[in-house]
Amino acid sequence: MNAELPVAPRVVTRWHQVVDNHDLGALDALIAEDAVFSSPAVFTPQEGKAKVLAYLRAALTVFTGTGFHYREEWYGDGSAVLEFATELDGVHVHGVDIVHWNDNDQITSFTVMVRPVKGLQALIPLMAAQLSQS
Repeated sequence: MNAELPVAPRVVTRWHQVVDNHDLGALDALIAEDAVFSSPAVFTPQEGKAKVLAYLRAALTVFTGTGFHYREEWYGDGSAVLEFATELDGVHVHGVDIVHWNDNDQITSFTVMVRPVKGLQALIPLMAAQLSQS
């Protein structure tokens, strides 16, 4: 029996286009002014569009050329969980992006969770280097 896969919400499709094309212009339009980013390495949520854009741009740069790919996705009403995998400096990184959006199809919350600890330890200095340039 073949079950039909759910159709990705518009926000998720737009996010994939940003990731696949490294389209930072489209990223700007996708993020709400009051968006919040929660990092696996930073204690406090990063609030506001400018901070969210800085973190997402840094991540897009860090993951370019690493084999980053989404493996599975789950959708809810105004939310999605996107499972990803990649490799950084020979270390396997596995994680999820938890995304929420508003009625205007703009991301309001973006939470990243990463495992294993060694993967997070590989990611932290790469993200820090990118964020220090922004």
